[in-house]
Amino acid sequence: MEKNRKYMCVISFDGLSSLDFNYIKELPNFKEFIKEASYCKNVCSILPSLTYPAHTTIVTGKYPKNHGIVNNKLLQLNRKQPDWYWYRKYIKGNTLYDLAIKKGMKVAALLWPVTGRSKIQYNMPEIFPNRVWQNQMIVSLLSGNPLFQYKLNKKFGHIRNGIMQPNLDNFTHKSLLYTLQRKKPNITFVHYTDLDSMRHRYGFNSKEAKEALLRHDVRLGEIIATLRECKLYKDTTVVVLGDHSSFDEDKIINLNILLKENGYIKLDDKYRVIDYKAIAHSCDGSTYIYTKSYNFDLVNRIYQIINKFNKEHNCIEKIYSKEKATKLGADPKCTFMLDAKLGYYFLDNMKGNLIQKITDENIDKIPGATKSTHGYSPFKPNYGTVFMMMGKGVKKGVTIEKMNLVDEGPTIAKLLEIDLKDIDGRVIDEFLK
Repeated sequence: MEKNRKYMCVISFDGLSSLDFNYIKELPNFKEFIKEASYCKNVCSILPSLTYPAHTTIVTGKYPKNHGIVNNKLLQLNRKQPDWYWYRKYIKGNTLYDLAIKKGMKVAALLWPVTGRSKIQYNMPEIFPNRVWQNQMIVSLLSGNPLFQYKLNKKFGHIRNGIMQPNLDNFTHKSLLYTLQRKKPNITFVHYTDLDSMRHRYGFNSKEAKEALLRHDVRLGEIIATLRECKLYKDTTVVVLGDHSSFDEDKIINLNILLKENGYIKLDDKYRVIDYKAIAHSCDGSTYIYTKSYNFDLVNRIYQIINKFNKEHNCIEKIYSKEKATKLGADPKCTFMLDAKLGYYFLDNMKGNLIQKITDENIDKIPGATKSTHGYSPFKPNYGTVFMMMGKGVKKGVTIEKMNLVDEGPTIAKLLEIDLKDIDGRVIDEFLK
């Protein structure tokens, strides 16, 4: 077994865009990696193109409608800060890591979404305290591997400053290098959010986003160097990927205000929902609309209201029916899914302006305000992400024009000789020896 030992390191740079490729290919460590790799620089993400659904697609090879993670956040009425889909229990069917563990492999995951309370042996899940009585250390320890996380926090916790970047990624990175050196897992998943955070706060082409890419280049170089030091490099396949791109925006659509004004949401005097017939649940660049019942008259009335609103404001690019949204891979329980036009995105506010302009003066005062976001339909132009792989079992220098995010899991699974069932994607055999 030792002679044929296979290792896999999957590195997710959250928010890495096809538009970044020409920049990163000139950075020293990315340049070296790309020289040895096979890749696609135009990967179509999923609907909605959000971090949690996307990372679940990567480890299942399925669309959100089939794996169950249809948004970043749960629909929890009257919660100012709804919980995210933090836990493995929300995923339908098997993941790459479940099947790897069943085969006797050791798996590590650092800040990989939707892995809370999973069977991953070395697990530091992405989760944050969402109740006043919780703290970061406790929620993390209870959701991952306690001893493993305790050691990482003892050694590197001083680097972290809550979820502020780049501190958080610096902490994750040190933890990753330590894990590779000490634990030598068969499969390692790591999720870096530095780039995505900078784009949300400062904009897609901001100097802060460019600086995050430079930091990612250094991180990639240190991962490769660590694999060499640990004598794992020649037996390892290294995958570098993004989950979605993003677009700059400066206008918020508060669709629930429209639904409230038309009598579909009933609030008390503190703006808490007492009852609703229809409610919007934001995916940032897109939004679901859910209805308590599904009948032709109700659906038709809501469609007319949205259509009239859009004729006045010209802010929605597509209104997908339940059937169309499901066909595209989104939540089959929705009644509609709306895709915002560029420059706009959705929030779930019940009060304020129906359309709210974001400026440099008010961005820090509006909860959920950003300069750049994602969640849009993955079919928008110039909105692809990236997939690259090199090392054991991978051909060198093969490029393909297009692929889908659902193809990544099946391709990784084949290299690991794991049978990932009921997939929506295909194995990219072109990359494999």
